[in-house]
Order: sequence, then structure tokens, then C-alpha cells
Amino acid sequence: MNSILSDRIINMEESATLAMAKKARELKSQGVDIISLSLGEPDFKTPKHIQEAAKDAIDEGKYFSYPPVAGYQDLREAIAKKLREENEIAEAKAENIVVSTGAKHSIANVFMCMVNEGDEVVIFSPYWVSYAEIIKLAGGVPVLIEGTLENNFKATAAQLEAAITPKTKAVIYSSPCNPTGSVFSKEELEAIAEVVKKHENIMVIADEIYEKINFAGRNYSIGSFPGMFDRTITVNGFSKGYAMTGWRVGYICAPVWMAKSVEKIQGQFTSGGTGIAQRAALAGISGDQTPTTEMANAYLRRRGLVLDLLRDIPGIKTHVPEGAFYFFPDVTAFFGKSAKGHDVKDADDLCLYLLAEAHVSLVTGTAFGAPNCIRLSYAASDAELVDALGRMKKALGELA
Repeated sequence: MNSILSDRIINMEESATLAMAKKARELKSQGVDIISLSLGEPDFKTPKHIQEAAKDAIDEGKYFSYPPVAGYQDLREAIAKKLREENEIAEAKAENIVVSTGAKHSIANVFMCMVNEGDEVVIFSPYWVSYAEIIKLAGGVPVLIEGTLENNFKATAAQLEAAITPKTKAVIYSSPCNPTGSVFSKEELEAIAEVVKKHENIMVIADEIYEKINFAGRNYSIGSFPGMFDRTITVNGFSKGYAMTGWRVGYICAPVWMAKSVEKIQGQFTSGGTGIAQRAALAGISGDQTPTTEMANAYLRRRGLVLDLLRDIPGIKTHVPEGAFYFFPDVTAFFGKSAKGHDVKDADDLCLYLLAEAHVSLVTGTAFGAPNCIRLSYAASDAELVDALGRMKKALGELA
């Protein structure tokens, strides 16, 4: 029946993070003791005051009908206020905000509104797995500019300048970055902004979904820089900072013409996001931020724990991530080795080997544009992390 399927779905790659998580769940269902460090999902529960807001919204009985396509007005106003006060995006107003069912949905909306067949989008690599596939789905061509371990995986403004062609439509990056945890400094973002401002038909998509988990100090938004508000689409959401992955609430802040376009396409595909989840999100963004701070502090402590454990594994090379909750170590030292019937030719093979022999679920760096690396999420308990890294050390030590 493949003849019935469209070329776009046949050619689309499956999300590597979700694929590995699926394999881990299958093994768990068979009774295998799997420790999953593959998904970018907080292991904390959604803060209580956010849960209570959802319950109150249900009891009020006012949020069972279709919500506005762009999101409830009060939530959009609260998001705009947050962006003005925390991110210094002074121009942000409710009319610039569109609420969607997660930041992934927001990014898909943007590219479907922006990209024509053959348009190029420059991606700072390593990059989140879905960027390239969404761009290709929209008919665009991903153009990767690569950061390396030696420069904390951060591609430069000079690389961006060199990658721009007459076909370039947009630039996308994440900071803090998934998968590397790297954070762009103010100076680095200013340099990127200066390149973009030379090219009047190029937009920046700034993915800031991990901004609440930033160990480098302040998070800088490129949309706040002079001349950049009308050139920037800021993407954010509630999944990471508020432990609300399953609630599915994300948003963009964009020039009005882009916001209206995103609202238009969302009106045809999904309409507005779930009303109850939006009420919960409003409580998150406007309520007590203490739980968010406590979660970020816990991730910082876990980063130190995992860093020490990784440095104790011969062959592992890693930088110190400045945000998010990932390590992205170089594992080339294990390529060309084998053990227990497994031949490790690349990071894909290494992840499968560690799943089979160490029962630890990770994600290959190939999916993120860095085939020499693997991604390890430390959004797990201390006990799980210590156990998982111990299993990995043992299994990696058996490769020869």
C-alpha cells in the first residue's frame, strides 16, 4: 500500500529521540531494566499551582468550547509582558503572540508560512532533530553550519555569512541548545544579528525553549537587539521550564504580519490549543516562579554529577554545557571496536550497543547533525544517573 502514501511522508525521517524512546519502552515492556536518558523530558511533576489552575478552569466550566485560534487574550498579554520584562523585547504585545500546541508546532507553523520550494534555511548545527525534517516538509533546503566540540559546538557569525545565498530565507538556532546545552553570549548573538541585518529578506527563528535552564547567567534574546524585532521570530513554551511536556503549550512572538500568517495556517490545521492547558500555562507564566528556579538548580547539580562520571570513562570527550539538561560527548574513540557480537562503526551502532548491553537508552548524534557524538539527557534522578553511567562505563570498557 506504499503507493498510496505521499512522497513527503515516505521521505521523512522518524524523530530519532522518539524512536529510541519507543525502543526503550518496548524493552521495558519485556521486563528489561532500561534506564532511559533519551527523551528531553523533565522528570519533575508539573508544579502544584499550575495543576490547581487547570482544575479550577474545569470547575469554572468556561473553557470547554473552541478557544481563540491564536490563544486566549489574557495568556497572550501575559506572554508579551514576560517578553518585555524578562527578555527586554520592548515591542512585544499580545498581537505579536500566537499560542500553539507546543514549540514544535510553533516551529512547523512558521516554516509552513515562510518557506517556498527550494528556499534555503541555515541551521546552526548540532541542531534539534526536527528542524531539518520540518524545513524539508515545507519544501525547503536545510543548510548546516557546524560548531565543534573545540568551540563548544557554537557555529559563528562568519560561518553564517559564508552560508547565505540568494535562496536563503531564514536562520534558526536554539540557545540554550538542544542537544549540546551551549548558550550563545550577547556578543555572539550581536554578531549574528549584524550579519542578518545586511540581508533584508532573511528572518531569524530563535528557539528559546530552554531559557529557564541556563547556567551561564542571563539569557539574551536576539529579538531585543536594535533593528531585530521585525526580523525575529522568538519561539518558546512551557514544556521545559515548567515541566509541562504533556500539556502541549508553546508560542511565538513575531512581527504582526507573521503572527497573522501563523494564526491563519493554525486555523486550518488545529485551531486553538487546548483551553484547560492554556489556563494552566497562564498560571505558570504569571504565578510563583520558585518551582522553576528549584528545577533549574537541580539540573545544575546533576550536571556536576554527570560531568564527573563522564570524565571517569576512558575515551569520552565532553565540554561543559551551559544550559538545558544534556551532555553531548564525542565518542569516536569507540568506533571500530566490538564486543559481544556488536560491531561499533559509528554513533548509531554505539547507542544500539549500549541499549542492548548496558540497558541505557541514549540518542545518536547523527540525528542532530553530529555523527561523532551521542546525546545523554540528565533529566533523571541521581540514582538513575549514577546507575546508568556505571553501566555505560562497564559496557564501553568491554569494547576492544
